[in-house]
Amino acid sequence: MNTKALTLALFTVAIWGSSFAAISASLQGGYSAGHLILVRFLIASIIFLVIALWPGVKFQLPQKEDIIKIVILGFIGINIYHLCVTFGQLSISAGTAGMLIGSAPIFTTIIAIIVLKERLGRIGWLGLAFGFVGILLIALGTGGSSLGISPGVFLVLIAAFSTAIFFVYQKPLFIKYSAIELTAYFTWVGTIPFLFFAPGLFEGIQHATLEANLSAIYIGIFPTAIAYLTWAMALSYSEASSVSNTLYLEPVVAIIVTWIWLQELPSTLSIVGGLVAISSVIIVNFYGKKNQLKLSQQAPISTYDKIDIL
Repeated sequence: MNTKALTLALFTVAIWGSSFAAISASLQGGYSAGHLILVRFLIASIIFLVIALWPGVKFQLPQKEDIIKIVILGFIGINIYHLCVTFGQLSISAGTAGMLIGSAPIFTTIIAIIVLKERLGRIGWLGLAFGFVGILLIALGTGGSSLGISPGVFLVLIAAFSTAIFFVYQKPLFIKYSAIELTAYFTWVGTIPFLFFAPGLFEGIQHATLEANLSAIYIGIFPTAIAYLTWAMALSYSEASSVSNTLYLEPVVAIIVTWIWLQELPSTLSIVGGLVAISSVIIVNFYGKKNQLKLSQQAPISTYDKIDIL
């Protein structure tokens, strides 16, 4: 991964890591999950509309043959992801949600095995199994002394899987579109279904605390608009698998920001599970893959060719 892609990816991960605490702050301050999702995407949609209409900015509309692909990816990467993360955080802490989302590279590896026929060595398979043990420990840690699993865990794991699909399958579209164009398409397409939560929005905003409103504005501008754009730029400069490796830092940022902002920490068992999951990502991606160079070179083209769902 080149320096430009790495810098953009690290910046994005830092912003995304802070979003979990911001979501919790807004939810605790009076926002419903649905209203929070709608507000953040209305803000992001307006930002991209201003950019698209800005004098001198060249902004092309999507070609007809790509519209279905963009709609499907927007539904998976925007609608499913944000619904699951936000509603999931109603029952689990921000730090725990961040650790579970940090497992996304594990799902990216599974997709690479199935779709790109990427091969893992023994160390790789051991690392993958190690990762699922880590996820299980994180999940069990959400139940407290009873070792139960909070419902939000399953929602956030669905979000982690959906974002892995989103990152892998949007890569080929960069052949035709710029990062800002593609991010704008996904944002606009993803905002439309969220209008379902429009009833009562203004009343909800009025009854929310100042901190909750400021957090919602922050989420709309930075994690939703700017960070998605910088991530798309990073993907356009390097392979999806390489860029996605930086996501293992997201749980670290999420835990630190949540601790400073909300004075919350995940349970000890969840933190241990997070360390196990992060270690597994490192093992798989740095020591467990065979023919890594060849596959990474083929990935941008073969991703679309091997599965024709988009």
